[in-house]
Amino acid sequence: MLDNLPRGTICIEELEIGMTRHLRKEITDRDIALFAEVSTDHNPVHLDEAYARDTIFAGRIAHGMLTAGLISAVIGEQLPGHGTIYMGQSLKFLAPVRPGDTVLAEVSVTAIDYAKRRVTLDCRCLVGDTVVLKGEARVLAPSRKFD
Repeated sequence: MLDNLPRGTICIEELEIGMTRHLRKEITDRDIALFAEVSTDHNPVHLDEAYARDTIFAGRIAHGMLTAGLISAVIGEQLPGHGTIYMGQSLKFLAPVRPGDTVLAEVSVTAIDYAKRRVTLDCRCLVGDTVVLKGEARVLAPSRKFD
């Protein structure tokens, strides 16, 4: 399940404090397996149910960076969107994401430096009402001046 707002670009000239965009995605076993393959992170807490049952999580969980990747998708596809360059990201993982969970990734503009094209974004991911990840991103936004 993917509930994604329209893709594209919001140039620095159109950005405003409080603008928010999101996507919603169900995390599948396939997503976890593919992320393990691409990242080479084969920690059994993500891939082996028997192993994961004996951990603090009492079952398999998705990679934290897979969840964080949904934030990157919102930034790169929606807000500011295509042409955005990441400058930094802080993340705090607050709760596990499990196979079958639907994650809502939200990004909101909290500060804009129009002269330098720099934007600060509040980022969070939720499963239901539970915040599973929160953080802040700093990006260089695209500009109409460079089109």
